[in-house]
Amino acid sequence: MKKTDSVQLALSLGIVSLALMLGALGFQYLDRLPPCEMCMWQRYPHIAAAIIGIGGALLIRAGLAGRKAGGALAAITALLIATSGVLGGYHAGVEWHWWPGPTSCTGPAFQFHGTLDLTAPIVRCDAAAWRLFGLSLAGYNALISLAVALGAFVLLARSKRTT
Repeated sequence: MKKTDSVQLALSLGIVSLALMLGALGFQYLDRLPPCEMCMWQRYPHIAAAIIGIGGALLIRAGLAGRKAGGALAAITALLIATSGVLGGYHAGVEWHWWPGPTSCTGPAFQFHGTLDLTAPIVRCDAAAWRLFGLSLAGYNALISLAVALGAFVLLARSKRTT
């Protein structure tokens, strides 16, 4: 893999993260499935990966950053995607009750903490709002994100061997 390919890889990884974020927002606003606290945790690395991957690749292509940064850019973007995948795996485990989740969003469906907003949705982290073939959105995020990150790390490792 040439160094310019690592720039393309970073751009592609950023686009994957952007697509996953758009999917999550689609479920939130079109399907009316508000995210829980742990869902939000998974979004932050994807937002960063989209900005870094797409933005960095465009800066390199515009000549505003050196082409040597392409490999590091792709690696950082892949690491952010993997981080979201690990958080998704943790969240899926909480939903399957394999381990406890944070007390702020698991357990009883209602906990009073001072102010009372009867219009706010109560979203528990340990109850999947949607499933397909047994996996929740967190489970799919874990599978997709970890597979994409692993593929990116394999491509980056191969490019290091050939250069």
